[in-house]
Amino acid sequence: MLKILLASFFSFVACIAYCLCVNMRGWKMVWASLGGAIGWSVYLLFGFVNHDIFQYFMASLAISVYSEIMARVNKSPATGFLLISMLPMVPGGGIYHAMEYAVSGNTGRFVSVGLHTFAIAGALALGVLLVSSTVRLTVTIHRQKRADAPKCSSGRF
Repeated sequence: MLKILLASFFSFVACIAYCLCVNMRGWKMVWASLGGAIGWSVYLLFGFVNHDIFQYFMASLAISVYSEIMARVNKSPATGFLLISMLPMVPGGGIYHAMEYAVSGNTGRFVSVGLHTFAIAGALALGVLLVSSTVRLTVTIHRQKRADAPKCSSGRF
């Protein structure tokens, strides 16, 4: 448990540093960075599955839900929270190693690492897509129901 808390704290600090780089200030910086810590915690909590692509998918779902909630609370776009929160999940090491194998001519390792990295990126994108589509569909249905509700001209029912 201490390992998860410590890793989540470091994820939070990394997200804070990135927020400073992209000029995000104030409480939004803290909330967005907290999303990064939550995402990394979910990733580590699903470690019992022993399948990292599923771990990334579950973390992406958690981050996306958190970003949508924070967007409503802070009255700002979910994209800002989502991008900062996704920072610890970016498969940068996999991309680097895939290119390293490509340049050195190790085709087998390049394909293996490249496909795995692509699968991680796909899992992240799929998690965001599912949550974003669900929220948009829910909001659209809610707005249609509100628009179709009978209106009273006197202001009373």
